Amino acid sequence: MALVLAAATGCVTNTESTVPPGDRIRAEKVDAIASQLPASIAASGQIKVGSNPPYAPNEFKDDDGTVVGYAVELLDAIGDVLGVTMTISEADFDRIIPAVQSGTFDMGSSSFTDTKEREKTVDFVTYFSAGVQWAQRVGDDVDPDDACGLRVAVQTTTYEDTDEVPAKNDACLAAGKPPIDKVKYDSQDEATTALILGRVDALSADSPVTAYAIERSDGRLATAGDVFDAAPYGFVVAKGSPLGPVLQQAVQELIDSGVYAQIAERWGLEDGMIDTAQINAAPS
Repeated sequence: MALVLAAATGCVTNTESTVPPGDRIRAEKVDAIASQLPASIAASGQIKVGSNPPYAPNEFKDDDGTVVGYAVELLDAIGDVLGVTMTISEADFDRIIPAVQSGTFDMGSSSFTDTKEREKTVDFVTYFSAGVQWAQRVGDDVDPDDACGLRVAVQTTTYEDTDEVPAKNDACLAAGKPPIDKVKYDSQDEATTALILGRVDALSADSPVTAYAIERSDGRLATAGDVFDAAPYGFVVAKGSPLGPVLQQAVQELIDSGVYAQIAERWGLEDGMIDTAQINAAPS
């Protein structure tokens, strides 16, 4: 999701111009892995994927309305390995996991953090390591470890909404300090715009997303504190789905072949690369 500020209004929009130049990185089909696909997927020739753009740089729309991004390019490379088309459909973030459970989607790909709680209901195939990073307006002095009384923007149902900011708020209350006013937005674009316009004091998002927003904020935003709570992103599949091990092998093939690194480097996300794709690797 490329973020660019409109100078006159301060709003955040998507633009194709921030997609890295050149063609996407392709991979070769690996018959030994593709042959393990569930019969229904092999017969259809596609994997149905639920996603929730915008969440730059992982998944967002270009000027033509096409969903693009780091995770999208990685998905397409997985499709190359498996010899299938990755068909991406938009859905509300909090509806993707239920849709995977019900079979509406074969998998979910929307910067899902792999957590022990989520592993109770679905499986995760890890592909990236991300932490949490706060942002503030340039010139402000926000301490994520002492944000009591501040208004903090988050995207609805992300890890920052459900776990990270609530835990910080509990610490504020336990210390007898004012609560954190968590302000939820349906998209990361809206959260970023709210911070730029002064409607909130800070935002909390996954580290690559915050870094991308700051880079495209025209010098108006800066980091607040360090990256913390590192955890893996994972592609979501139904609990016990035979698709999980196939995806894990496909991601590992991309890692071993070097395609994975090429994609990460193309999007400037080398810091989050992993060496081994795993199923359910949540640290907590």
